[in-house]
Amino acid sequence: MTTAHRLTLTCYNDTHGYGWRHVDLFVHDAEGRELDWVHWQAPGDGPDAADAVTARVEPLLRRTSEWRHGIGGSGVDYWIADAVWARP
Repeated sequence: MTTAHRLTLTCYNDTHGYGWRHVDLFVHDAEGRELDWVHWQAPGDGPDAADAVTARVEPLLRRTSEWRHGIGGSGVDYWIADAVWARP
C-alpha cells in the first residue's frame, strides 16, 4: 500500500454572481479519494487571479501543471491544476 498524496488546486469563474471568488486546495490519496481540502479568497476569477493569490497566501505551494478547464453541471467554469509543496 502506498501513502502518496496528490494535491490539486481548483479555481472558478463566478458565473452566477455569488461573489464567492476563491481557490480550493484538495488532498487526494493514491486511489484518487478526497482526504481533505482548504480554500482561500481570491480577488478575481480564473487562473491568473488564483496564481497571484496563491503565491501570496501559500508561497511554498507550487503549481506543477497547466490549468485544465472544465464546466460544472450548473454551467460554472472551473480550472484544475496539480500542485506540490516546495521545500523551504
